[in-house]
Amino acid sequence: MGKIISKSFLLLFFAVIICSVVYPLILLLIGQTFFPFQANGSMVKGPDGKIVGSLLIAQPFSKDEYFQPRPSAASYDASASSSSALAASNYALRDRVARTLGPIVKYDGGTKSGQLVAPDIENWFQHDMYQSNRHIVAQWASIHSSDAQAWVKTDSLHTAYVADWAKKHKEIVAQFVKSNPSIPQPAPADIAVTFFQCFSNDNPGKFLSLMTETGTDGKLKKVIQLVSVGSDIQSIFFDMWRTDHPTDKLQDIPGDMVTTSASGLDPDITMQNAMYQLDRVSSKWAVDLKQNTIIIRKEIEDILKKSAYAPFNGLAGEEMVNVLQVNLELRNRFGTPQ
Repeated sequence: MGKIISKSFLLLFFAVIICSVVYPLILLLIGQTFFPFQANGSMVKGPDGKIVGSLLIAQPFSKDEYFQPRPSAASYDASASSSSALAASNYALRDRVARTLGPIVKYDGGTKSGQLVAPDIENWFQHDMYQSNRHIVAQWASIHSSDAQAWVKTDSLHTAYVADWAKKHKEIVAQFVKSNPSIPQPAPADIAVTFFQCFSNDNPGKFLSLMTETGTDGKLKKVIQLVSVGSDIQSIFFDMWRTDHPTDKLQDIPGDMVTTSASGLDPDITMQNAMYQLDRVSSKWAVDLKQNTIIIRKEIEDILKKSAYAPFNGLAGEEMVNVLQVNLELRNRFGTPQ
């Protein structure tokens, strides 16, 4: 018995040494010797010499001068890599895709061919008519009650705004409690639909959006403002606008512009996706640089073509571009966006 135990411990000792020490050291040596860039995370530096990210992990870009990565179910958090895991029939997926489409989709054919739908969404919203009925926001809150509740919870300023409204409209809240006896002390999210119905009645053709402004102390701060244009209008109400305009022909959107990857951190986009974004990126750079849009567009298109690659040298898959790599090239060539 003693021999068996001693041999077992000896085997365990060698297994631990080989698997936990020798093998990792060999991999470390090979990686640092032959693939030091990849082994250290494929980190890249900006023009100022500071590390700006990894070519292996997606990150969001807020400025229109830059190409955007795929949507991320992990909010581009490398420590929380995950997919959305939503089925094609899931309402949440349809809503997220619709919100993504609103600001970017374009007309296909007709006098407005190639033009963004977004301005027409804003114009339709301002007229405050949906399915021949008044008060778009009230109808949105009723149809998409979960979205209305999510809006209240999304930001503490939203929650505080609705809570303050409830204090000023106690009779309306009391009526809500009477109609919903199971919620004797409603939280702001509970009365989201009621709030938006009242808001829509008092502010036709308006919505609430978070804006950034400079305070009296010179610091930037977030505030809630009434708006009738902007990305919130374009994204939140695109699905309703589409229902009101079912015959309008719209361009197909590259799938990876509206779908998340399995990791939520895919650093690459298809060439088709990049070309769809090209007009926005080039026109914004042309304005910043005060140069001809056609010339800038051609220059950026050349950058995309030089940066494009396909798996196995084109034997499998389609052409891709690394978003961070392309955006760094734009910054190196054109400078810092205004």
